[in-house]
Amino acid sequence: MKYIARLTFECLVNNNTIPHRHFTSNLFAGRNLLIVTKHGKEKIFGPIFEKELDTNCVLNNYFDTDSLGTFSGEIERTLDPLAAAMRKCQLGLEASPFDLAIACEGSFGPHPQIPFAYANEEFLVLMDKKNDLCIATRELSLQTNFDAATIKHSSELLAFIKKADFPNHKLIIRKSKTDYTEIEKGISSWTRLTEVFNSLMEKHGSVYVETDMRAMNNPTRMAVIESATWQLIKKIKKTCPSCQCPGFSVISGKAGLPCLGCGEPSQSLISVNYGCQKCSYTEEVLFPNNIKHADPAYCDFCNP
Repeated sequence: MKYIARLTFECLVNNNTIPHRHFTSNLFAGRNLLIVTKHGKEKIFGPIFEKELDTNCVLNNYFDTDSLGTFSGEIERTLDPLAAAMRKCQLGLEASPFDLAIACEGSFGPHPQIPFAYANEEFLVLMDKKNDLCIATRELSLQTNFDAATIKHSSELLAFIKKADFPNHKLIIRKSKTDYTEIEKGISSWTRLTEVFNSLMEKHGSVYVETDMRAMNNPTRMAVIESATWQLIKKIKKTCPSCQCPGFSVISGKAGLPCLGCGEPSQSLISVNYGCQKCSYTEEVLFPNNIKHADPAYCDFCNP
């Protein structure tokens, strides 16, 4: 299943409170960080987390993340992306000797606000079992080559691979959309593409081709994951003013910014509330800081 979650605010998970205490400035320095992936995301996570948080990154070889589902559909994905990323961390930590993990889960589908456009949504989760912390972030991007089609002629295949930026991005070909008995992933050469295509066409008269959305086979997705990683680092480094717990972030918002056209309250935000997941401290921040009126496009009266 490929889907896009529709969230308004940053993710803040695992809100179980513990007795109020102060945290050190960097809870993660010198600790082993388990990167729970089998699709090359350590190439992004490793250098960034080692430099920014002074962790020692360790690649997961304890848990098969594909057991939670595959993009190509052989194993159904039953969890939403955020829950899947959290579950990856949990299972990786349970199977390993470590107490700190990071995982990522992506989804692809129609953009929730822009008609006829595909989007790539990535959820990153940092789970700290030692300090009972779970910090997550979400990146939603229009930068994706996600596509799939049933092909009945070589000219259709040529049009598809041009749009998919093959061979820079790898492909998956199988017998049909719903049949996984004859499937080949990670196709990266014209020779192999031609061989598989001709073989399946001869036997079935059509093939189903899709972009390989696994991170190591999709440079465009890797760029989105890198952007999400920097967002997570930024979130981790924003600490609670009261207890210095990492991950001080948006938990709610207050709508009602007056419309420029009619003066009535709109759906645009007046302010957002930041909150700590470990103590009761919250802070309201005016949003946006320098705008006094909302665009009428976001007003239920002017644009019902």
